[in-house]
Amino acid sequence: MAFDEKEFLACCGSSKFAKEMALASPFSSLHAAVTTARDIWFNKVDVNGWLEAFDAHPQIGKSAPSNHKSETSAQWSKGEQSTALATATNSSLQELSDWNAQYRQKFGFVFLICASGRSTSEILAELKKRYPNRPIVEFEIAANEQMKITELRLAKLFDTKAEASSAYNEHPIPKRAEDRVSIIGAHLTATSEAQTMGRTRPPITTHVLDVSEGRPAAGMDVKLDMWVGKQSRPSFDENDIGGWVLQGFSTTDKDGRSGQLMGIVDAVNPGIYRISFNTGKYCPGGFFPYVSLVFEIRETQKLEHFHVPLLFSPFSFTTYRGS
Repeated sequence: MAFDEKEFLACCGSSKFAKEMALASPFSSLHAAVTTARDIWFNKVDVNGWLEAFDAHPQIGKSAPSNHKSETSAQWSKGEQSTALATATNSSLQELSDWNAQYRQKFGFVFLICASGRSTSEILAELKKRYPNRPIVEFEIAANEQMKITELRLAKLFDTKAEASSAYNEHPIPKRAEDRVSIIGAHLTATSEAQTMGRTRPPITTHVLDVSEGRPAAGMDVKLDMWVGKQSRPSFDENDIGGWVLQGFSTTDKDGRSGQLMGIVDAVNPGIYRISFNTGKYCPGGFFPYVSLVFEIRETQKLEHFHVPLLFSPFSFTTYRGS
C-alpha cells in the first residue's frame, strides 16, 4: 500500500521519519512497513528527530492542543489514553499531572509510554519506576516506547487504507484486524464472574495479538507452568530446571485465544506461575525464540481472574494484566 508523508507523520511526529517512510512507500504488507520503520527510527532519525516525535505527544491524562500538527495523531492519542481516562479519579489525575511535571523538569521531554490498555494506576506506577533513571537510559526507553506506538498506529493506518479501498471499489475486503485498542478495551471492560456466581472460565487465561500483521495470532503454542521447586520462589541467578510443573498446554485459535490451560476452579492455588508462548515456531524469522512471563498469585487473589494477553511482533512484545 502507498501512503504519503502526512499519514506517516500521524504515526510518528518526526519529520525525518515521515519523509523517509514516504520515500520507501509503497509497502507490500504491514510487516514490511514495520521493518522499514524500525530501521529508519533507530538508524536514520537523529536525537533532534526523536525529541520532535516525543514533543508531538500530549501529556498522559491531557488532550492534544487544538493546533496539533496532525489531527489524526491527536485523535489516536485520545483513543490510546481512553483506558487511563476511564479508570482515573480526580486525585489520580492530579498525582499523574504532578509526576509528569517532575519528569519533564528532570528529563526535558514528556513522559512517553504506549498507553493503550493501561489504567491510570499502571501508568503512574511505571512513571515512578522510571523516574530515578539516568537521562541517557530514560531517553532510550522513551525511544522504544515511541516505536511501540508507531507500530500500533501503522496497523491502524493499514486498516484505514484497506477500508477506504473497499468502499471505493464497492467490493468489500475483509478487515485485516480489529483495532488493537478495541481488542484490549474489550478485555478490560469484561465482567469478572468469579466473585459473584462461580467461574465460567479457568482462572488464568491468555490470548495473543500479532501487532506486525494487525490481527490475532492463530496457531501459537502456549503452556502454563507452576513453580513447585525446593526454594519458595525461582531465582533469576540460579538454575530452575525441575522446579516447574506443567499445568496445561494449548494452541491459540483464529481469535488468538488459547484453550483451557487449567481447570475451572473457584479458587486458584496461590503461587508463582509461568506462561510461555512459542513465538519462534509461530514466526521463525523473528527475534524471540520464545517468550515467558512469570507472575505470582497471592492468597488474597485466589478468587480473582488473571488474563495475561501478549501483544507480539517479530521485534517486540508487550503484556499487561487484564481483568
